[in-house]
Amino acid sequence: MESALILGDGIVTAYRQHGTAIARGVSPKEAMAELYGKRTGIVKGKGGSMHFFSAENKYFGGNGIVGAQIPIGTGIAFAEKYKGTKNLCVTMFGDGAARQGALHESFNMAMTWELPVLYVCENNGYAMGTSVKRTSNVPEIYKLGLGYNMPSEAVDGMTPEAVHEAISRAAEHIRAGKGPYFLEIRTYRYKGHSVSDPGRYRTKEEVDHYKDIDPLKMTETKILSQNIATEGEIKAIKEMIKREIDEAEAFAEASPSPEAYELWEDNYAQKDYPFIKD
Repeated sequence: MESALILGDGIVTAYRQHGTAIARGVSPKEAMAELYGKRTGIVKGKGGSMHFFSAENKYFGGNGIVGAQIPIGTGIAFAEKYKGTKNLCVTMFGDGAARQGALHESFNMAMTWELPVLYVCENNGYAMGTSVKRTSNVPEIYKLGLGYNMPSEAVDGMTPEAVHEAISRAAEHIRAGKGPYFLEIRTYRYKGHSVSDPGRYRTKEEVDHYKDIDPLKMTETKILSQNIATEGEIKAIKEMIKREIDEAEAFAEASPSPEAYELWEDNYAQKDYPFIKD
């Protein structure tokens, strides 16, 4: 996705956003510290896992309310059009959030006003433990955009090249002033929805099939087969990543927790309150 965008483009997403935030420019240390609730976190330990935010990187957050980011991203796109930029806003949501009424209101507004918004549904097949087929008689989610004459298509989310190409096409359409675009990126969730979810609503055969086409595994195989990098170089990359994770964990562990008075900070644009004492 990032290889098909520019830094001026905004991104707004939902819960499982840590990788998206890091790809956008949030450092692993800031991300890990936020998960620990530490002052050095990306939002000073006040947002936690669901509410990363970075104005510097035009990363407008994860959001804790299912589907709430869909109208938010639409509004950010409206602001870009109002200011006359060529930027777009990628608005990401899951297959469960695609069933929210706010999606239809946003789609209608975006098409009526030709807003520069790229809607991306990350369809991993399950909204918590409920399969897509049990939530609607329209399991092909991209078809929801067709009712608004919005260009819409399904994408193989297990192939990085396919994702890049689809987002490039969509971005070119949007920057040409032709209005929004909708991509249903079909991916998979390997683990349960949470630590308390054993995922027993899926068959072992289904999970094994998706393990065989894991994008990380497939990409590594392709890099080796096409002599883009050697096994030694890939091993060095993996070791570098492990060190980066270890450093982020150590940074988070050593960072201070927020002070009690910080509850009063960052709630409003105005920072000075005469009734707040040190």
